[in-house]
Amino acid sequence: MTTTRPGAAQVRPTGPGPGRPRRPRRAHRLVDAVAGLVAGALTLAVADLVAQVLDPASSPLIAVGGTVIDLTPGWLKDFAVARFGTDDKLVLLLSMGVVIAALAAAAGLVVRHRPRVAALLVLALGVVAAAAAAVRPGAGPLAVVPSMAGMGAGLLALLRYGGTVRTRAHSASRAVHPGPAGLGDPGPGRRQVLVTVAGTAGVAALAAAAGRAVPALTGHGEGPGDVRLPLAADAARLDVAAASVGVAGVTPFLTAAPDFYRIDTALSVPRLDASRWRLRVHGMVDRELELSFRELLAEPLVQRTITLTCVSNEVGGTLAGNAQWLGLPVRTLLERAGVRPGADMVFSRSSDGFTASTPLAALTDGRDALLAVGMNGAPLPYEHGFPVRMVVPGLYGYVSATKWLVDLEVTRFDRQQAYWTERGWAPQAPIRTFSRIDVPRPFARVAAGRVAVGGVAWAQHRGVHAVQVRVDGGEWQEATLGGVPSVDTWRQWAWSWDATPGLHRLEVRSTDALGDTQPEIRRPPKPDGATGWHSVTVTVT
Repeated sequence: MTTTRPGAAQVRPTGPGPGRPRRPRRAHRLVDAVAGLVAGALTLAVADLVAQVLDPASSPLIAVGGTVIDLTPGWLKDFAVARFGTDDKLVLLLSMGVVIAALAAAAGLVVRHRPRVAALLVLALGVVAAAAAAVRPGAGPLAVVPSMAGMGAGLLALLRYGGTVRTRAHSASRAVHPGPAGLGDPGPGRRQVLVTVAGTAGVAALAAAAGRAVPALTGHGEGPGDVRLPLAADAARLDVAAASVGVAGVTPFLTAAPDFYRIDTALSVPRLDASRWRLRVHGMVDRELELSFRELLAEPLVQRTITLTCVSNEVGGTLAGNAQWLGLPVRTLLERAGVRPGADMVFSRSSDGFTASTPLAALTDGRDALLAVGMNGAPLPYEHGFPVRMVVPGLYGYVSATKWLVDLEVTRFDRQQAYWTERGWAPQAPIRTFSRIDVPRPFARVAAGRVAVGGVAWAQHRGVHAVQVRVDGGEWQEATLGGVPSVDTWRQWAWSWDATPGLHRLEVRSTDALGDTQPEIRRPPKPDGATGWHSVTVTVT
C-alpha cells in the first residue's frame, strides 16, 4: 500500500506500458505512408513491364482509364474537352495518379496494425484493373496478367514492410532498456525498415525503366518509319503562297502534324502493326471485302488538302487543322462491295473500340472522302491514326474521322448508334460556317494607325465566299481572302484597320458559297456544333 503526501505532485507513467499502447508518432505515419506509395509504384511498374511484353493496352492505367472514359457521363466529357482541350487525357491520368497514390498511402498507414485491411485495398485495386483490361475491345485471355502480376508484387512488398515494422516493434518492447522507440532512434531496427523501403523503391525504378525499354527492344512491327508511301495517282495542285494573306500571326494554311489538334477517346495511342492490319467491309453489301495495308497502298491513291474540325470547338477555338492527305476514296471500296438498297450509313470502328456513324451519301456523292494513309507527305503518325484513318470533308470528326480504322459496316441509322450519338450528340453533323480572329490577340495593346487584322474561316465542302469585319458594332467591312485549292479547306483572311486610341471590340463573320452567313447568337457545341461571331477586345495607344 502506498500513500501520497498531501500537496506532492503525482508522477504519471509516460511511454508505453501494460495496458497503455503507445500511439504512433508522426515519423511512423510518414514512413508508413511513403512505404505504401512505394508499394503502389512497384505495383504499377511491374504491371506496365508485363503489359509492354504482352499487350501495352492491358497496362492498368490505360485499361482503367479507358473504362473511365467510356463510363463517364456525356456532360462531364463535354466539360473536360471544353475546359482542357487536347490536355484532357493528361488531366485524367494525373487525376488517376492522385487517387491511386491516396489509396496506396492509406494501405501503408494501416499495414502496421491491420495488414488484412491493407491487403484488401491492394487486392481491390488489382481486381478493378484486371476487370477493366479484360473487357476492353480486342482483349485476349492474357489481358488480366499484367494487373495480377503488379498486384502480387505490390502486395508482397507492402506485407513485407508491415512484417518488418511489427518485428521491430516487438523486439523493442522486449528490450531490457528499450529507450524511446520512435523511428528516429538509432539501431539496426530503424535501418532494416528504411532498407526495406529503399529496396522496394529501387526495384520499382528498375521495373519502370525496363518497361520503357521493352518497346524499343521489341518494336511494334511495321510502323510509320518503316512505310514508304507511293506517289499519288491523282494529286490536286496546292499553291501555299497564294493561300497566304501575308499577315504575321495568322494560322498557317497547312498545319504540321505535331501541331494538328488531337481529340479522341484513346487514353494510350494505339500502335498498330501495318503488316498485320486488315480492314473489313461488310453489312448491307453484296460482297464482303478484306483489305491489307499493302493492298491498300497498291490502289490508285489521291492526294487532297482537307480541313478537319472537332465538333467540340468553341467560338474562337483552335480545334481545327488543315493538311494534305493521301488516301483511297472510300467510294471505291463501297462500289466494289456493292451497297444494297436501303442502306444510309457506314458504321466505322477503330481498333480501340471507338465508333462513328457516317452518312452513306457523304461517302458516295463525289467528295474526297478518303481512307487516308499519309499526312503532309509522310505516313500518318501514330497519334493521327496510323496506319489508316478516315477523312471526310464537310463533317465533324466525331461522325467521320475514325482513326486506327479496322472495320466498315454498311447499315442504317435506325439500326446502329455510334459512340458519341449514344451520348446525346447529333447522328449527322455537317460542319457549320465559322470564322476566327487570330490577330490581334484578345486584350492586345496596339499602336494607333494602320493595324493588320487577320484569321481563318471555314465552311468545308461548301467553301467560304466572304469574310467581314466590324469595329465597335459599326458597318461591316469586306476582308481580303487568300486562295484555296478547293471548297474543302479553310481560308486565310485579312483586313487593314485604321485604329484610333481607345478600347475597341472587333467582330468577324463569314458567308459560305451557298450564301448562308454564320449566325450572331452564340450556342454551345452540343449537339451539332457551336455558332456565333468571334470577337476580341483590344486597346489602341
